[in-house]
Amino acid sequence: MSAFDQSGRRVEVRRVTVPAHRMTPLKNAWLSLYQPVTDNLKLDMRMNLKTRKVEVKTTKDTPDGGSLQKAADFVHAFILGFEVADAIALLRLDDLYIECFEIKDVKTLRGEHLSRCIGRLAGKSGKTKFTIENATKTRVVLADTRIHILGSFQNIRICRDAVCALILGSPPGKVYSKLRSVCSRLNSSY
Repeated sequence: MSAFDQSGRRVEVRRVTVPAHRMTPLKNAWLSLYQPVTDNLKLDMRMNLKTRKVEVKTTKDTPDGGSLQKAADFVHAFILGFEVADAIALLRLDDLYIECFEIKDVKTLRGEHLSRCIGRLAGKSGKTKFTIENATKTRVVLADTRIHILGSFQNIRICRDAVCALILGSPPGKVYSKLRSVCSRLNSSY
């Protein structure tokens, strides 16, 4: 949707829908989300409580249209479950992406098999998830049966392969050793 302001410039708006379970975290972190969008990107941002959407709008000071999409991606990343500090990286870096998929996209699991799979992905006290994140330089959010990965294109691919191996039943030790070899090969090529 677009309209025009007094100076004749086009005003563009992006709306990001907020599910009910993310409304409280959004309200609690509102100032830390609001400040980078309004100060750095020169955009207007408001929360519409009736429609449960965050609205981001260009102003006369907005440098370009790309910042509007960056702000929408930033808010969307927080709503998916990423920390504010991780989501801010989307504003600062250009080559970061988010990939989302479900466990059933990799393998159809039901009942206890599904909960065992989620446990294998997280690991004891989150150890497996943190190991994958640190080895691949990505951020992973396990939201019920959905998996969200934030990182560069190549790192997302490596992370996704490790997560898929765990979903398919590989033991974590085997996944760690494969990650170690892939990451050492990747780091030596730089």
